[in-house]
Amino acid sequence: MVGSPTPTTQLKYTSKSTCLRTAISTICFKEISKYQIPFEASVPSFLFCLNLEQNPLKFKGMKVTVVSRSGREVIKGGLELSDSATVADLQEAIHKRTKKFYPARQRLTLPLPPGSKERPTVLNYKKNLKEYHDGNSDSLTILFKDLGPQVSYRILFFFEYLGPLVLYPLFYYFPVYQFLGYKGEHIKHPVQTYSLYYWCFHYFKRIMETFFVHRFSHATSPLSNVFRNCAYYWTFGSYIAYYVNHPLYTPVSDLQMKIGFGFGLVCQLANFYCHILLRSLRRPDGNGGYQIPSGFLFNIVTCANYTTEIYQWLGFNIATQTVAGYIFLVVAASIMTNWALAKHRRLKKLFDGKDGRPKYPRRWVILPPVL
Repeated sequence: MVGSPTPTTQLKYTSKSTCLRTAISTICFKEISKYQIPFEASVPSFLFCLNLEQNPLKFKGMKVTVVSRSGREVIKGGLELSDSATVADLQEAIHKRTKKFYPARQRLTLPLPPGSKERPTVLNYKKNLKEYHDGNSDSLTILFKDLGPQVSYRILFFFEYLGPLVLYPLFYYFPVYQFLGYKGEHIKHPVQTYSLYYWCFHYFKRIMETFFVHRFSHATSPLSNVFRNCAYYWTFGSYIAYYVNHPLYTPVSDLQMKIGFGFGLVCQLANFYCHILLRSLRRPDGNGGYQIPSGFLFNIVTCANYTTEIYQWLGFNIATQTVAGYIFLVVAASIMTNWALAKHRRLKKLFDGKDGRPKYPRRWVILPPVL
């Protein structure tokens, strides 16, 4: 029997692939020697090893080209990712190459054909990248948009609600009007005291809901929204507080005050319960897809949370009766009505009763019996 050949040539390893090929060859020779395989039978195994050395196993992955809407490459040369890579992996890879663009700042979509008016498909960070290409190619082109500096929704809501909660009591407790030139006696009416309690309860409830009730579909919001939203809430808070707590304020009758605050308080509690119901429609991570809201006022109104929000401010204005308060009511109602109409249309489109989908029931949009 002829002894099995052993490699004696000293190898100089110049790359990881060379090490891998040499290791495979060495293992093959050792196995042949170990079992004393005849040389004639060992030839196929030896040739197999040689074939591995000449044609090493290649890393199979995916090349992702990241471009801006203008077509400029965001990452020069693209990114190499494994077949099992997710969108979140792609976002992390982009972040490593460009420290400025952390994942929350990235909006990744699939490119659309020229002239297309369809909405682009936004990549879900939980999905595998393979789900977004046809499988006929190992490359994928992704459109990148910088969303700008981001802040969490909880931080955004906290600061926008903190302003009215702090500013309103300043006009009630401190001699603000003396600094503004008023020298007369300041007599506080009961309605001014009750409006302070009502106002602070509302915004304290809002802050508590932000941290313990609300589940957000998006983790972050553009930083610019902090300044815009704070300007809106803080300005209106000061505007209303100035007139409700003014020394020359004329109070409404006790009956009107009780009706207004009583109705408003019921709406505040109903609003809280609506938020509890909406919370149940989302998973703790904020996802859950679109569902038909149901239960309580949602059985008759699509956006019952906005309904109760508007009506609670109506109650406040019935009790306090100021032009500033009614201006805020009209502006807030207009904003929430636009949101409600958009959501109502979206739900009716999604739940059209076709292909096994439920049909969205007939409901008021936001302001029964008006809209």
